[in-house]
Amino acid sequence: MELNYERMGKIIKAVRIARGLSQADLAESIDLSVPYISHIETGRSKASLETIVNIANVLDVTVDRLLCGNLDSGDYTPELRELFSDCNNYEKSMIFDMANELKKSLRRNKELMFRKRNT
Repeated sequence: MELNYERMGKIIKAVRIARGLSQADLAESIDLSVPYISHIETGRSKASLETIVNIANVLDVTVDRLLCGNLDSGDYTPELRELFSDCNNYEKSMIFDMANELKKSLRRNKELMFRKRNT
């Protein structure tokens, strides 16, 4: 299996933002350019193992955290954890309720579309 560099970049960006760091802060800390950090975060550049380790050290996370779920497994637990990390209980509850309603709506609409195609 191949690494999903776009997904890893999203994790790096989410953690970086949660830590209150700019791309410039991260780039300076590991002696890379801001455009290169941007390319890593968007998956346009494939970071070396050394760069991933350096990013993990600056962000104070394990390499596993950056790579977790990085093979197209569909496990979004790290991203969800990061999404909720700075939310209060009310915000968490509202996001959860909206996600549940969205899921129901998607499934209803999928069923309706399927029925229309078969009639």
